[in-house]
Amino acid sequence: MPDSSSNAGLRVELTALAARHPAAVRGSAAAIKPLSLTIEPGEQVAVIGPSGAGKTTLLHAISCALRPSTGRLTLDGTDPWSLSVSRLQRLRGNLFLAPQVPPLPPRQRTITALLAARLPSRSLWTSVRSLFYPVGIEDAYAALERFDLGEKLWVRVDRLSGGERQRVALARALLAPARLWLIDEPLSALDPTRAVMAIDTLTSAARERGVTLVATLHQVDVASRFPRIIGLRDGELAFDLPAGELTRQHLERLYVQHEHELAGAPADMPPHNDAPPGPVVMHCR
Repeated sequence: MPDSSSNAGLRVELTALAARHPAAVRGSAAAIKPLSLTIEPGEQVAVIGPSGAGKTTLLHAISCALRPSTGRLTLDGTDPWSLSVSRLQRLRGNLFLAPQVPPLPPRQRTITALLAARLPSRSLWTSVRSLFYPVGIEDAYAALERFDLGEKLWVRVDRLSGGERQRVALARALLAPARLWLIDEPLSALDPTRAVMAIDTLTSAARERGVTLVATLHQVDVASRFPRIIGLRDGELAFDLPAGELTRQHLERLYVQHEHELAGAPADMPPHNDAPPGPVVMHCR
């Protein structure tokens, strides 16, 4: 399906990286405080934490959309901010960032919005031609069908529901010539059943392609479908664990004073006590 011939995911390494939110005023505190972590090629990682924890800023820093205030980011061993403008643009062609609000022009047909994900690998002529006669119709349909939206291929974006737009935005990843997918809060307009289906489709496609996947999520129970879960709080790393080792105690500490955001975490987990906590068993609803 993808235009890219490479199936190897990118390796992501942050070394004491700090960054400010893109909308932050000069002199404000960093949204991400010096943070060090490594994500290996092909890994699938969920990032959770209360509102304001720095999850979106972290994705923007990894996507080379936000220059670190201090510290260093490397992708496959390369510091993107040491590259020339042209080489940085080529590197960004290996990244796919899906923001919280999908960048889908309302008057476009869904197929046009989908195929825009292939622009980094296409010539100017092919891109212009595709506006009038889409190139890659079968691939676009196949990507959309995996999210149970095949019948919406020729529908205008402004006639889609909010949940349908979010699934279209995820389907774009399947068409992008990218080796690193960065997905920011993709499930806000989806019911629990659709949310699980969308994440399972995304993780399955990432595994097939061998790409690296990092997703920020509010839904703690859905995050458990990722092998590795990172907890952020106040811009700092609270934990970095395999999903099977995450406990209710970890979540209670992460969401203290934000307990309402723990909706979706199972209520039947062991209570907070002095005994060694057992692993979380998160039920998808």
